[in-house]
Amino acid sequence: MFPYLSFIEKKVLLFVIGVFTTVLCFGQSYNKELQKLEMAYQIISTFYVDSVNEGKMTEDAIVNMLKGLDPHSVYITADEVAAMNEPLNGSFDGIGIEFNLLNDTIIVINPILGGPSDKLGIKAGDRIVEIDGKNVGSIGLKNSDVLKLLRGPKGTQVDVKVVRKNSPALLSFSIIRNQIPIYSIDAKYMLDTGIGYIKISRFAATTHAEFIEALTNLKRQNLTKLILDLRGNGGGYLNAAIDIADEFLGKNKLIVYTHGVASPRHEHVATARGMFETGSLIVLIDEGSASASEIVAGAIQDWDRGVVMGRRSFGKGLVQRPFNLPDGSMMRLTIANYYTPSGRSIQKPYNEGVDAYYGELSKRFGHGELAHRDSIKLDEKLKTKTLISARPIFGGGGIMPDVFIPADTSMYSNYYRDIIANGVLNGFIVSYMDSLRSELKTKYKDLSSFDKKFQVTDDLIAQLQNKASAKKIQFNEAEYQISEKLIRIQIKSLIARDLWGISEYFQLINPFVDSYSQALELMHNEKNYNQILK
Repeated sequence: MFPYLSFIEKKVLLFVIGVFTTVLCFGQSYNKELQKLEMAYQIISTFYVDSVNEGKMTEDAIVNMLKGLDPHSVYITADEVAAMNEPLNGSFDGIGIEFNLLNDTIIVINPILGGPSDKLGIKAGDRIVEIDGKNVGSIGLKNSDVLKLLRGPKGTQVDVKVVRKNSPALLSFSIIRNQIPIYSIDAKYMLDTGIGYIKISRFAATTHAEFIEALTNLKRQNLTKLILDLRGNGGGYLNAAIDIADEFLGKNKLIVYTHGVASPRHEHVATARGMFETGSLIVLIDEGSASASEIVAGAIQDWDRGVVMGRRSFGKGLVQRPFNLPDGSMMRLTIANYYTPSGRSIQKPYNEGVDAYYGELSKRFGHGELAHRDSIKLDEKLKTKTLISARPIFGGGGIMPDVFIPADTSMYSNYYRDIIANGVLNGFIVSYMDSLRSELKTKYKDLSSFDKKFQVTDDLIAQLQNKASAKKIQFNEAEYQISEKLIRIQIKSLIARDLWGISEYFQLINPFVDSYSQALELMHNEKNYNQILK
């Protein structure tokens, strides 16, 4: 057959015949553009002058197809899928330690309670110097390198050797990796009589269960009012947001609905199970609050259930569905818009490209929106009303809070920025705790005694300044005076975090944050609270 054709030409001809046969079999249902894409792929892989990485060519094609759709439709490689899912699945497989790198050495900050390392007796302050027979001291490891060495499938073993103070010899541990929880609630505590505080960092598979546990615990402490902090929460699972909103809204109240060209309208309504359907509620948001956070804040605002305070949220109102591909990679495709109960789409425009879409946050700073509410341009055509009090609200680019709180930059300076950005403050805390952790734990039995008695001395500040100077950060007295209060409370809060946990960190740092302080003030003023909600 066709003896005058070369081998390659025969190959292409057979491919074209195959495609033509497929078209005949499937008729018009076979997309002509797909046929075109397949032919281009075959021609390139067959005739291109050099060898072709067909896997990369396929991935590049998928990436570019998605790039023209919207900023949230993306291709994710097989290697990236697991790392992406970890925080949302609520766990990972590993040895269960919090660590830091100090002077090129892995230092255990804390073993995670109940994890494999904790059960074997690994302690805070231990230095890991060998992993599976490989020296890991002073070889230039990064955090990502340490994670690759210590994490692995559940049930597998990793052998480590550690140096411990007052121990003359290396200590050896054979650790069987296990599932380590990742918590999505950073803080939960009573901040005043009857007033509780819960901070959610992401909406993950375990968020609702964590929230129920936190709320139950606070109710035992006579909780009647709640501040829900969603600042900086970039979102997560849609169902997790729905479950959280359900705890605040009465039965059959609409929480959110989704709709797309290929996705019929689907409504999510509250059940009868809500744990906090009455009682004052404040939701804190900012420009970092996105997606699932906006679903919760939007539902609370639309039903006049609570007061939303802070700054305009990010503006992501698109729903993505993951599509798993045969090689373990994934395509996360936008399939619908979501709408708040009043019918608002809060998705901001993305017709100028991805860079402009994400750069919009910088523009907010540039035109003064983060400092002045009057700088925010609201589209009157997207104006609607809340469902109980008929208060005016807007769509088209995030949730606009009921009470605007400008970004507080009064204590920020270049000197403060530099000691944070260069890791000086964090490194200083790690070094300080490494030498004094045992003494501090003995001296301060709980956060209350620590808060009352521990002082950030001038000598401690001088040590920090010396560390900064060693990193070529020049001391500036005027800038230090601007940031002194913030630096001192950061030091104290970070020490508390090392001694107890992240919730204790927020308990100390929050009173110095404007959003938190104003929310607490409004909670104490029932008249003003009710007046906002009419």
